[in-house]
Amino acid sequence: MTDPKQAIALRHLLLLTLSLTMVAAPHAARLPWWLVALAAVLAAWRAYLAYARLRLPSRWLLPLIVITATLGVYFHYRTIFGRDAGVALLVAMLGLKLLETRSLRDAMLLIFLGYFLVITNFFYSQTILTALYMLACIWMITAVMVDLHHAHAEPPFRAQLHTAGALLAKSVPLMLVLFLLFPRVPGPLWGIPRDAFAGVSGLSDTMTPGSLSELALSDAVAFRVKFTSSIPETRHLYWRGPVMWDFDGRSWSVPRFLYGTPRFTTGSRPIDYEVTLEPHNKRWLFALDLPGKVPPRAQASSDYQLYSHEPVITRLRYEMTSYLEASYGMEEGRYPIRRALALPEGFNPRTLELAGTLRAKFPDDRALVGEVLGMFRNENFFYTLTPPLLGENPVDEFLFSTRRGFCEHYASAFAVLMRAAGIPARIVTGYQGGEVNQLGDYLIVRQADAHAWTEVWFKDRGWVRVDPTAAVSPLRVESGISAAVPLTDPLPLLVRGDFEFLRQMLLTWDLMANSWNQWVLGYTPERQRQFLAKVGIDDATWQTLAAILFCVTGLIVAVLAVLTLRQLRTRVHDPVKIAYLRFCSKLRHKGLPRDPAEGPVDYANRLERLRPDLSPAVAAITGLYISLRYGTEADVTGLRELRRRIRQFSA
Repeated sequence: MTDPKQAIALRHLLLLTLSLTMVAAPHAARLPWWLVALAAVLAAWRAYLAYARLRLPSRWLLPLIVITATLGVYFHYRTIFGRDAGVALLVAMLGLKLLETRSLRDAMLLIFLGYFLVITNFFYSQTILTALYMLACIWMITAVMVDLHHAHAEPPFRAQLHTAGALLAKSVPLMLVLFLLFPRVPGPLWGIPRDAFAGVSGLSDTMTPGSLSELALSDAVAFRVKFTSSIPETRHLYWRGPVMWDFDGRSWSVPRFLYGTPRFTTGSRPIDYEVTLEPHNKRWLFALDLPGKVPPRAQASSDYQLYSHEPVITRLRYEMTSYLEASYGMEEGRYPIRRALALPEGFNPRTLELAGTLRAKFPDDRALVGEVLGMFRNENFFYTLTPPLLGENPVDEFLFSTRRGFCEHYASAFAVLMRAAGIPARIVTGYQGGEVNQLGDYLIVRQADAHAWTEVWFKDRGWVRVDPTAAVSPLRVESGISAAVPLTDPLPLLVRGDFEFLRQMLLTWDLMANSWNQWVLGYTPERQRQFLAKVGIDDATWQTLAAILFCVTGLIVAVLAVLTLRQLRTRVHDPVKIAYLRFCSKLRHKGLPRDPAEGPVDYANRLERLRPDLSPAVAAITGLYISLRYGTEADVTGLRELRRRIRQFSA
């Protein structure tokens, strides 16, 4: 048994440093540069001291570094609590603990800190790649821990990797049982820190020229949709999100929650589907226009926005029903109508003048709407991701000067024209279209599919969707953004889809990621209840689950214990004997096997008679083996020499 107070050797220190570096490496891009440099310097310093056999630094120096690092973290993050600051402190303290590591006991403490650091990586990412990399880190840390317990013998590290792999493999059944049966907690586990979503992109509650075109440069997934029947045509895939009423001359914004009971009439058949929404740290949900129901723990506003009760800070799955053809808002009150006509004073005078001219020429609202759409369709307007910058009167400059814009430019200009002509109008933002993953038969909606359209109000029909972008670029609505924008416009490679082979590979990976999200990260209390119901356990309480978990876990542990005891009876643990058996194996493959009852001396004598040319090497190996095997103390240097001779031996 290794003495925990035994001084740590250079080999073990380097392996320990390597394993901790593997775990901390993903954090390097998130931490301040000076902290990464500090951790690297501390690790290199400790390795040099061990290599040069120098004394460790004085103990008064460590508190000074601790105080300096803590102050640095505080001034960088303005706190020492939370996800980012906490991880930064942990990495700093890990480097400091490594610097003062003297014994195997200190090394074991670092091993446990390394296991804890593995968990912190899931605060940032829970993808398959992250899980696989962390599994490799756990394998490495466990192998180092096993190696520390064999410090007196120093067997090859690949043997420790094999032992660690066997230990992890044996833990898989227990892990699966705990995952399936342990009572699930509602709410996110890894998303608890609020600062975990600081970098999440998505739709905002305001819209300015250029805001949606920036989202079009991202191929990040917004949500995935699984339909119970066939997927509707792309031109029908309008995913309703924030509805914007207020305009200040340049930007549109979502008002405070508009309470009311939305009512609609429809003659079309309902479409049922399931949405898996990625976290965006906002409250709104997305549904195919027009949503026919409200998901659990959510509510709807009078303009058919769906709001979650809490910000969506973890992946959310909900079932929905929608109608592609519906009438709503015919009984709209005076206040919403007045709000849908409001325009700020002093902005876009040429647009107001054009609206007055159009109203005088077209007294009928529908005719006026058709005339404006015809203007967009027939005149020199262009749909592009790289429109020119606009000034104080953006609608005037767009309509009468640049005439180049993205969907938000056309929706904003159309809504202002409608309001100036006396037709109530509002802007709906969301997503349009999506990419069908044929491998999994589901729809992928990306940030690049972000879109804005308008709704105008007619007395006899209520609110009616009008998409001016479709008048300028019908391909945008019928075939997606990649078919609509010029080839010179920047689009993510995955959105453009120029390389079919690469696209199929990425869709295969997305299928795997979606399955991971659904069945691992999405194993919610509801999913657990469904699983238990399938295996005959209905309405299980936590007491029932605890009892089942205890029994199944005990059974697995008992089976593993029996298997382990059987292996212990036949397994050779002595590193000297393992090396000698490898020597015997080499001779056996050359037709010189050792008899079961033949001792090492008799075996060497027989080999000398059969193969005199091998006599010097066989005698040296046999003599060294006998000395190590039957000596009073283990000799690490002798063991290394025995392994070297056996490795070089050739019959």
